[in-house]
Parts: sequence; C-alpha cells; structure tokens
Amino acid sequence: MRIDRAAAAVGALALAGAFLAAGPAQAADGAAPKGDGAKAVCKRLPKTQERIDRALERLNGDATVAGSVARLQQRVDNARKEGHAEVEKYLNDRLTFRRGLLPTLQTREADLVAVADWCAQHAPAAGK
Repeated sequence: MRIDRAAAAVGALALAGAFLAAGPAQAADGAAPKGDGAKAVCKRLPKTQERIDRALERLNGDATVAGSVARLQQRVDNARKEGHAEVEKYLNDRLTFRRGLLPTLQTREADLVAVADWCAQHAPAAGK
C-alpha cells in the first residue's frame, strides 16, 4: 500500500508531538530545559514555513494533485458510484481527517507569521 505525503506529514507531526510529550519525563531527571528554545525555533522557521506552505498547496490542489482533498473526494465519489460501500467508508474517513488538517495548518501558518515577526525583532535575544 502506498503511503501518501499527507499521511507522512501527519506521521512526522505525531513524532514531533511524542518528543514534546517526553519533556516532562526529562524534567523529572533534573534535565529541565533552561530556555524556551527560541533560537532553534527561529533557525528552523524558514523550513517550517516551506513545509506548511507545501502541505497547504497540496491539500488545496485540484483532483489531479496527489494528496489533495479534491482527489480523495473524487475517489470517494467513484467508490460510491461503483457500490463499494466498505471502500467508500474507509476513504470517507480519510477525507474527514484530511479536511481537518486544513484549519490546523492554516492556524500554524498564521502563528508562524507572528513568530517570524518576533524573531526579526528579537534576534539577539533568541540567541541567548
């Protein structure tokens, strides 16, 4: 089975969440973070923005774009037309999830604009 890019992006986000969730466990060992990681966030900002932009472009693409909501919707419609109820349900559940990614990514995109402004204004402070 082929894993599409959106699923890979979700996997990467889940992995990042797992690392963030490990933070409290590390704090119990006395290795609590000494800062907020602003330097690293500012350093990764351009790549993060590119990744989110690519994901939004892909999700908002037309039915010819692999990973787009429109393409998955077309597959759901085709399964319905063919009478493949189980396949339709499976694809429809994936479609619901993929549609849910759009507002999440749009929120992150807006948040990154504010972070970019902060990084531009506080470049010396981010380096501490």
